[in-house]
Amino acid sequence: MFDKILIANRGEIACRVIKTARKMGIKTVAVYSDADREALHVRIADEAVHIGAAPSAESYLVADRIIDACKQTGAQAVHPGYGFLSENAAFTDALDKAGIAFIGPGNHAITTMGDKITSKKLAEEAGVSTIPGYTGTIEGPDQAVEIASKIGYPVMLKASAGGGGKGMRVVRNDEECRDGFERARNEAKSSFGDDRVFAEKFIEDPRHIEIQVLADSHGNTIYLGERECSIQRRHQKVIEEAPSPFLDEKTREAMGEQAITLAKAVDYKSAGTVEFIVDTKRNFYFLEMNTRLQVEHPVTELITGQDLVEWMIRIAAGEKLTLKQKDVNLNGWAVETRVYAEDPFRNFMPSIGRLVRYHAPEESDSVRVDTGIEEGSEVSMYYDPMIAKLISYGADRLEALERMGEALDSYYIRGVSHNIGFLNALIAHPRLIEGKLTTNFIAEEYPDGFHAADVPQDEPALATVMAAAIHRQLMERAALSMGQLNRAGIRIIEQDRVAVVNGENHPVTTSTTMGGYDVVLDGTTYHVLMDWTIGEPIVRASINDRAVIFQLDSNGAGFRLFRRGAQIDVLVCSPRGAELNQHMLEKIPPDLSRFLLSPMPGLLVKLSVSAGDEVKAGEELAVVEAMKMENSLRATDDVRVARVLAEQGDSLIVDQPILEFE
Repeated sequence: MFDKILIANRGEIACRVIKTARKMGIKTVAVYSDADREALHVRIADEAVHIGAAPSAESYLVADRIIDACKQTGAQAVHPGYGFLSENAAFTDALDKAGIAFIGPGNHAITTMGDKITSKKLAEEAGVSTIPGYTGTIEGPDQAVEIASKIGYPVMLKASAGGGGKGMRVVRNDEECRDGFERARNEAKSSFGDDRVFAEKFIEDPRHIEIQVLADSHGNTIYLGERECSIQRRHQKVIEEAPSPFLDEKTREAMGEQAITLAKAVDYKSAGTVEFIVDTKRNFYFLEMNTRLQVEHPVTELITGQDLVEWMIRIAAGEKLTLKQKDVNLNGWAVETRVYAEDPFRNFMPSIGRLVRYHAPEESDSVRVDTGIEEGSEVSMYYDPMIAKLISYGADRLEALERMGEALDSYYIRGVSHNIGFLNALIAHPRLIEGKLTTNFIAEEYPDGFHAADVPQDEPALATVMAAAIHRQLMERAALSMGQLNRAGIRIIEQDRVAVVNGENHPVTTSTTMGGYDVVLDGTTYHVLMDWTIGEPIVRASINDRAVIFQLDSNGAGFRLFRRGAQIDVLVCSPRGAELNQHMLEKIPPDLSRFLLSPMPGLLVKLSVSAGDEVKAGEELAVVEAMKMENSLRATDDVRVARVLAEQGDSLIVDQPILEFE
């Protein structure tokens, strides 16, 4: 077994590997860029080595610096995590030449499965079910149209070296095919340095289900069940669960056997994932094989009781799998949500900045938080904006989803925008609860984007009641500190108040009872028990024997409460205060409709118009690249360009004006 390993990654996956290595008694070495000097993974590792500037191309992607760090610290092996160099055959070759073990599969598996065209051909030869398509390299938009017409629309254009949704476009006609080919090729070149694109039939109403495999160097290969990864946005996974609510045992076994067949065909050794597209009749087709640890691996760990990182390390050290296929049991249900620094209400644009307040849910047997940040950490423009992976476990699917909702309510993040409201909306969606999933779920349910109205409003009266109880507690503290007691030693506090919610006045009466408060709102009495210390951002309470969790912020003289993704502003005041509040002037925001604003921090890679141009609705105005994804900004109305306010190649901040219209 290794004495010391180096983790060639950052963030939550680096912390995840360090935890398992520490459990195994193995020392760890972290590497870091300029942007990650104070990062959590750097502090919890036994040693840390600086490897370069903030851009990943100058640090985490420089193989020579990783190898030098190994030599400097005496690390005997490298765990690559996912992303960066995790599927880079040249890196594994260099490690081999340096006498350093790679905690992952062999070079042949990485090379063969890392190319989508080659992997599809090999899968076909191995007898694995594949999607009809064209596996040659498409040379240009005209050939793309010709090939797509032969396959039959809709067609998926995919980067051969792609991953993470980059370099992928679904096209449904010739015009979309030409534009989609150019976008896919540009993204592929930017993200992977390889602009090859191929095509395959797009399966309507597909589910994305993947099989986890483990294989050692002694000829043993097993599968550890499946993960349902159908909830995706722009081909990137948002929610994963294990097992799948769709598969039956017969289909699970057939998919598992094909996954093992493919793993053996490439002499696979390590943890790996074979991804399939599954249609409505449970026909399944090979999509790709990921020759690394998957982001969503925790859900498999929770339902099987296996530590995949530990198995990767043991296999790389030459140990034999002691786990047999008959020993693999799927117990309970696990759900994972990806918490991102992004703004769902602005088309999920990345949000960068410092986490000025950060409280993750408390971990337990039913809640797990995989993260690489803490309060004060910086979400950088240089890396993926994922804050954490939140995983819940239950005896069944409904229990796992309910625990996920409670955990999301407890996740307090301030300083950057985040997607917790969106995640809450998804797990509470009736269609998701029923298990009627496809990879088109988000596009179908939110065709015009995600808006505040899409957040589930779970009994908004509860937030008003909670605000009234909190107000009462604050008033009691104030009365105690000022000695406002009557002769019987009881604090003198008015019971009749008014709760102002969305401009509407609601009379509310709040009184102190044994261990809590009674709140009368709109003729209904609510008994409130709270476990809250003034100043804490999380309020845990029972309202009429129902457990609830709220996040609490101040909002001027009032409160801003969050629950299940919904936000409500409540001002609790005297009847006279409520009357005067109606006369408060509302600040009118400036009219920015004459400007094209950058919806995200990014690089202006293309200006499609000039001053004086007449532009029709739907025409492209500019292209902004963020996180290596190209985002086309188009006109919403017929307009005339008055001024160009930014230049191609500029680095833009959020809401920076690009164009002004007449």
